[in-house]
Amino acid sequence: MAASSSSLSFFSSTIFLTSSSNKVPKPIQLAKPNSLINLPPKPLIVSSQLASPLPILSFTGEKIGETYLDLKSAAPDTARAVVHRALITDMQNKRRGTASTLTRGEVRGGGRKPYSQKKTGRARRGSNRTPLRPGGGVVFGPKPRDWSIKINKKEKRLAISTAIASAAAAENTIVVEEFDGKFERPKTKEFIEAMRRWGLDPKQKATFLVMEVSENVEKSSRNIGTLKMLTPRTLNLFDILDAETLVLTPSTVDFLNGRYGVEFEGDGDEEEEESEAREAGEESDAAE
Repeated sequence: MAASSSSLSFFSSTIFLTSSSNKVPKPIQLAKPNSLINLPPKPLIVSSQLASPLPILSFTGEKIGETYLDLKSAAPDTARAVVHRALITDMQNKRRGTASTLTRGEVRGGGRKPYSQKKTGRARRGSNRTPLRPGGGVVFGPKPRDWSIKINKKEKRLAISTAIASAAAAENTIVVEEFDGKFERPKTKEFIEAMRRWGLDPKQKATFLVMEVSENVEKSSRNIGTLKMLTPRTLNLFDILDAETLVLTPSTVDFLNGRYGVEFEGDGDEEEEESEAREAGEESDAAE
């Protein structure tokens, strides 16, 4: 199965393009103010079960079965906004906010007047630390701040499921059998050969979503700059949208259908809080 060259960016994914873009615009009809009360409410969440199944490829590249993705996805008229908000939140929350500059009151020195006020023929100057001089203070420069913004957990989960459903609808998703035990030793060449058997181009961006990453698979794939190996703990929206091909495994499909599927009723607060606590602990350890 050849990988498509189109990107999974939400600007070009099929789930974010409404069919009305190809229709002739209808004339605007003015409605009475009281007539808007009887309009039925629009659904905020719709099911995105794909009509065509996803083929399951073996390690040698042969088709050995089929599977389905049944995920929640935002309505077409709100999908772009939901995914965009979640993406901006993720990227902005990664900012450390440690940029800092000194104002003229914080720069050392400058207490003595450089030269006399008059009879020099030069412009009057009261300090060497004025923002007009090299080495002086900075006007309206950055100061440490908190860039983090909040997003509802259900909205973030909906954005991830919408992006995955978009990739599957655009036929940029493949499913391969479990390949953890296929690599007896770390070998990047063997991993690249497996990617080509699956119809993937090593020069194009690909994101692998697996349940667990063995040591041999991690070492075999880490030297491929266009490849991202994700697990449910490291699953993020940016890597899904940035990839040109999304590679899943059967166990991952079951996880996505259970975690982001239509029948999922829990909120998953405990799991996400534990993940956030682990990430915060790792950042503190790295800072020390």
